[in-house]
Amino acid sequence: MATLAQWIAGARPRTLPNAIAPVIAGTGGAAWLHGAIWWKALLALAVAVALIIGVNFANDYSDGIRGTDDDRAGPLRLVGSRLATPHAVRAVAVASLTIGAVAGLALALTSAPWLIAVGALCIAGAWLYTGGAKPYGYAGFGEVAVFVFFGLVAVLGTQYTQALRVDWVGAVLAVATGALSSAVLVANNLRDIPTDKESGKITLAVRLGDRGTRIFYQLLLGVAAVLTLTLTAATPWCAVGLVATPLGLRAAAPVRSGRIGSELIPVLRDTGLTMLVWSIAVAVALAVNAQG
Repeated sequence: MATLAQWIAGARPRTLPNAIAPVIAGTGGAAWLHGAIWWKALLALAVAVALIIGVNFANDYSDGIRGTDDDRAGPLRLVGSRLATPHAVRAVAVASLTIGAVAGLALALTSAPWLIAVGALCIAGAWLYTGGAKPYGYAGFGEVAVFVFFGLVAVLGTQYTQALRVDWVGAVLAVATGALSSAVLVANNLRDIPTDKESGKITLAVRLGDRGTRIFYQLLLGVAAVLTLTLTAATPWCAVGLVATPLGLRAAAPVRSGRIGSELIPVLRDTGLTMLVWSIAVAVALAVNAQG
């Protein structure tokens, strides 16, 4: 039986910045429009965190029963390592997604009821990433989904539920966040190219190959940097987002140097930290400028 520490590891804490950073960025976008509402930001955070934990356990369950995780170099997987039964992991995944649905329902009903449909799509996307008869994560669309759900939807949804409108600043924040969030998955899939190819999981990394995936990862970081400079058109203070550059360079170092397998695990952590620091810096810059 898995210990509490192993269940926590199974939730993949390194991916939490993918949920937290979009809400921070979106709240910064709402503050820019003089519409930030703290309790709605907390509800959006609850939705995002519950969904990412849910998708992580759903991924653990679906990959585990398919045998994809029988031989992997990445973080602990509960089903693949036989530490927990598929039924138990699936139950935790469903519970987490349900919590996200409840928080999302409350957020939608206090903002715009049509957002319920968006929430339903998010939950479906979380489950069908590796679940169902034809999981899209096995066909190379995982990065697209992350860009859409943890970039565009999460950032613009956070901005909209608070300010009740979106603008170009929110859109730039969403694209930059989506690029960084996708980079986390690219790093994960770069590490798993050999085992994914063998198990039939045709991720974008498998399609691009090792060299192409390393180039793509660095391009995503570059896109975020360029968009940070674009945000200076709103306020020069957004340049403070470049404070995350040293973290980004540290994250990219193992990718550039050709590291493989478990040597790439720190890339996920450092890419997530880059995104988190960037979102905080830019959100604070936008909020302070709005107050001024």
